[in-house]
Amino acid sequence: MAKCEICGKTPQKGIQLSHSHIKSKRVWAPNVRRVKVDMDGHIKRLNVCTRCLRSGKVQRAH
Repeated sequence: MAKCEICGKTPQKGIQLSHSHIKSKRVWAPNVRRVKVDMDGHIKRLNVCTRCLRSGKVQRAH
């Protein structure tokens, strides 16, 4: 499942509205990457959204 393990962001549901106003259901999934993260001196693999990576909430292990 597309879920960020840092901020808890999950897929959002809504409707897609065409030019002729035909409505269909749609899902927006967060951009999640599986990365090695340095947490308290231990290296773990976590599913993290790119927003958390970019903002610096997570320190990537090198």
